Amino acid sequence: MELPNRSYIDSLCRGDKAFEERLLTVIKTEFPSEKEVYYNALKAKNLEEIAEAVHKLKHKISILGLEKGYALAAQYENEILDENFDHSQSFEKILDSMTEYLKTL
Repeated sequence: MELPNRSYIDSLCRGDKAFEERLLTVIKTEFPSEKEVYYNALKAKNLEEIAEAVHKLKHKISILGLEKGYALAAQYENEILDENFDHSQSFEKILDSMTEYLKTL
């Protein structure tokens, strides 16, 4: 399984530690609440809210260097409105790996 990493963050920040810190703060702040919105929408079976939450989380997935995870999230986002949840477990594993990774930063 692909693991979260700093490769995209490092290339984006180009050594600018202040920018890097701001970016990481935003991710650490927004990710838990966006993940909670996803699970709440899933529980409520609100397809539009689920898709919107996946859309927002997809960008965090990309920033944490998960290229395959981003592609999976994009596919899952498109399938949700057709009530297709085949990729939900894989998506949620990505969220779990991100949660663990963010604890290390």
